[in-house]
Amino acid sequence: MTAPFQSVDHSSLRNVRIAHVTSVPFFLVTQLKGQMEYLRDIGMQVTMITSAGPELAQLTLGPGFEHAVVEIRRKPAPFRDLLALLRMIRLFRRYRFDIVHSTTPKAGLLTALAGFLARVPVRLHTFTGQQWVTMSGILRFVSRFSDRMIGWLNTRCYADSPSQRQYLIDEGILSAERIGVIGPGSLAGVDVMRFQCDRFLPEERASLRHELGIISGAHVLVYIGRITRDKGVAELLAAFRKLQEDGIVVELLLIGPMEVEGDPQAANLQQALQQSHVHCIGYTNIPERYLAIADILCLPSYREGFGTVVIEAAAMGVPTVGTRINGLKDAIVEYETGLLVEPRNAEALYAALAGLLAAPEQLARMGTAACERARQLFDVRQLNQCLVDEYQRLLGHSGRRSNSGIY
Repeated sequence: MTAPFQSVDHSSLRNVRIAHVTSVPFFLVTQLKGQMEYLRDIGMQVTMITSAGPELAQLTLGPGFEHAVVEIRRKPAPFRDLLALLRMIRLFRRYRFDIVHSTTPKAGLLTALAGFLARVPVRLHTFTGQQWVTMSGILRFVSRFSDRMIGWLNTRCYADSPSQRQYLIDEGILSAERIGVIGPGSLAGVDVMRFQCDRFLPEERASLRHELGIISGAHVLVYIGRITRDKGVAELLAAFRKLQEDGIVVELLLIGPMEVEGDPQAANLQQALQQSHVHCIGYTNIPERYLAIADILCLPSYREGFGTVVIEAAAMGVPTVGTRINGLKDAIVEYETGLLVEPRNAEALYAALAGLLAAPEQLARMGTAACERARQLFDVRQLNQCLVDEYQRLLGHSGRRSNSGIY
């Protein structure tokens, strides 16, 4: 059951100008599109800033809802980064934004610098996982320093989960007073009207299984995210292969874009993707269709933010096996809505998956608990209200006293 909530008057935010900046349109469209549309619908003037990409075709632009292209490279590119910074300064001065809010590391640094230099009154950033966790040497130092600069230059920062917030405090990146969590966590919550298993009739699920060539009676594991090594895809493929060797009838759906550029082990990963009963779906804007036939969501990342896909799966009644890392520790309640294993450990991942597949009653209980938790805590409507409450507070606008749980 979805937790009740009250509609709130946010008329004081009408015509407030906000820019939301992220590096790639894929992230904007898959994670933030609904939230940006909500801000537009309550009367804010929303400008989304990202690099170019085909995903932008999914945005329906119009009055109060714009997109500007700034090429933000994910990897260091000093000359290109300087050009992006200058363009953002010009945009910020031209539009005279009241708020700029960034996500993703490179976009966060450039937005913090541009917002500070353009004197934007409210400058915000949301951390969704730290790149430097898996780095070493000079790259780790530079990445950590970048996050510190984001904290210094912004008005306020957020983490998408309590454990991420505490980690950033413990690592000395920000002080406790400078970073909070909006509501119970997550980047933008989950649309519980969209992600509900009852939307899909048994005939539709059977049709999809037939379309994919899934063996009758086979279990289905689903992974959703970038197909890259630091998401633990290699360990997932190894665990999946062992499940097959044990005679477990199981199929694996990998949903998301391939990202192996610069990975010295890319050839090995691509070869592993060719094993039987592995289905590489690629990017889709309807992941719920595949979750409707899933038994378990697998997310064995080395580093992660809260993991929006976890609560999307949960709302569909699908438990998750993930890694015991910051972010996922908040998205998954161990032994209740899923299981956690150590990262980079294919054997532990295999054991967790095999154990759940052999215990259908436990799997069903976890799915029910996951669904109830997602709907009670992470309904997108509640998270949206928490966010705009925070915007009102930072702008000093009148309104109700916030009960959004920001700390």
